[in-house]
Amino acid sequence: MPARHCEGHAAATRIVAIRHGETDWNAIARIQGHTDIALNARGRWQAQQVALALADEAFAAVYTSDLVRAADTAAPLVARSGAPLHVHVGLRERSLGVFEGFDIDQVLRRWPEQALAWRQRDPDFGPQGGETLRDFYARCVGVLHALAARHPGGQIAVVTHGGVLDSYYRAAAGVELRAPRTWRVANAAINRLLAAGGALSLVGWADDAHLAAAEQPACDERAA
Repeated sequence: MPARHCEGHAAATRIVAIRHGETDWNAIARIQGHTDIALNARGRWQAQQVALALADEAFAAVYTSDLVRAADTAAPLVARSGAPLHVHVGLRERSLGVFEGFDIDQVLRRWPEQALAWRQRDPDFGPQGGETLRDFYARCVGVLHALAARHPGGQIAVVTHGGVLDSYYRAAAGVELRAPRTWRVANAAINRLLAAGGALSLVGWADDAHLAAAEQPACDERAA
C-alpha cells in the first residue's frame, strides 16, 4: 500500500476513521450527500460491532459528522469508551446538490453532461447546488488536520462518510483527485492514519473483520 510518512511520529495524532453504518439508501445505491438518512437495522448492528472492536482502545475524543447516519454510528463507541463526543459539520459528506435522492442510472439520464464530469472526477465540477470535488477535498483534509492538531500524541476517532474517507486516503497516499479509486471504503470499516507535521500517512485501511458475522459484505462507497 503506498503511503507518505509523517515526520516526528512521537507527536503524531493517531486517527481511527470510520464510515457510518449502512442505510437503506446505501443498500439500493441512492445518492445521499447532505440528505439526512438514518441507519437501517444492519447499520445499527454495524455500529455496535465497531464499538466492540475498539473496546480496548482509548480515545481523547470522538468526532462525528452532524448527519444522523454518522452520529448514530458514533453513539455506541462513545457509550463504551467514555470519550467526549464532538459534532462537527465539516465532517459531512460532499454536497451533491440535485443528484441527491437519485441513483446513478437516474442521474445519467437526467443530467448526462453533469454526470460525465462527476464520473470523470473533474476537480472543478460540482453538481447544481453542490460542492466541487476540489473544494470538498480541501474541506475534508483541512478539518482532519485541525482536529488532529488538538490532540498531539493522542488518539481520536472520526466517524464520517465515504467521500470524506476517500479524500483522507488520497491525501495520505498521494493519489490525485482525478485518479479512479482502487481502494475500498466500506460501511463501518475501521481505517487508521497518522497526522503529524502537516501530513497524513496510512497505517491500516478497510478493516472489516469485526463485521465477519454479517449476512452480506459491507456496502462499498458508491452512493455516499
